Amino acid sequence: MTHHRIPRRARGPLSAALLGGVILSLVTGATPASATTAVPGVSCTSGKAGLAAKLSKDINAALKNRTSTTAIAFDDRTTGTTCALRGTQRYDSASVVKVTVLATLLWDAQKTSRPLTKRETGLATAMITKSDNAATTTLWKQLGAAKVNGFLKAAGMTRTTPGADGYWGLTQITAGDEQRLLSLITDRNRVLTDASRAFVLDRMHKVIPSQRWGVPAGAPSSATTELKNGWLQRDTQGWRVHSIGAFTGKGHDYRISVLTQNNNTMQDGVNTIEAVSRAVHKDLTAAAS
Repeated sequence: MTHHRIPRRARGPLSAALLGGVILSLVTGATPASATTAVPGVSCTSGKAGLAAKLSKDINAALKNRTSTTAIAFDDRTTGTTCALRGTQRYDSASVVKVTVLATLLWDAQKTSRPLTKRETGLATAMITKSDNAATTTLWKQLGAAKVNGFLKAAGMTRTTPGADGYWGLTQITAGDEQRLLSLITDRNRVLTDASRAFVLDRMHKVIPSQRWGVPAGAPSSATTELKNGWLQRDTQGWRVHSIGAFTGKGHDYRISVLTQNNNTMQDGVNTIEAVSRAVHKDLTAAAS
C-alpha cells in the first residue's frame, strides 16, 4: 500500500482520489510520454568471469521498449558482482520508505537500550507486513524529522531526503541509498544491532502474499526472501512502482533495488521490475551451477 496523503501543491487543479489504498490521479492528459533522449544502459562488474557481461546484456534486454524510467542497484557478495543504473536519481519513495521508518525507530531505541513497546511492535509489524499507512503515519510523527535525518546520516544514506510536512510517501530516495539500507539490514554493522537487523528482516520476510511481487520474481526457492514494495500514482511521471529485497541463506547473499516511474499503469511498473529481477536471478543461478 502506498502513501495516502499528497500535498495540495502536488495535486494539480483537481484533487486525487483514494482507490484501494492507492492514489489515483484524476487529471486528464497525465499519461507519461515516452522518453525521447538516449536511454542509458545498466553497468555491471564482477569477480566471476563472464558474469558482468551476461547480466548487463540480459538486464538491458529486460528493459528494452519499456516506458518505465528505471533505476537499479544490485550486489552479490558471493561472486563480487554489482550492477547500477541511475543509482543517484531521486524518486518519490511511496511505501518502500517504511523500511527506513522501522530502521529509524530501532536505531533510536538502541540509544537507550530499550526494547520496542508492545504498541510500537504492533505498528511496525502492520507497517511492513501489510504496508499499513496509518501505522506509518503514527510512527513518522512519533519519530519526527530530526530522528529520521539522524538515522539517514548514521546510515550514510546521503541522497535521501524525508518528505516535508508529514508526507512520508514523498521522501526522495535513490536506488543506491536503498541498497545501502539493505546492506545495513543484512550485514553486521555499527548502526543497527544484530537484534534490530533480525527484527527488520523478520517483518520483511512476513510480507503478506498479495504484496510479494517485484524483486522475488524468478528467485531460487532455496533463498530466503525479505522485501518491501511501494506504489504511487501522481499527476506527473505516472506511476511510481518500486521493489527492494534481500536474498540470503544456502549460499545466497545478494540484494536488489529497482525503482521505476513514468509507468502508464501500476502493472507496467511491476512487469518492468519482475523482468529485471528474473534476469538477475537466472544469471546468478547459472553462475552458481
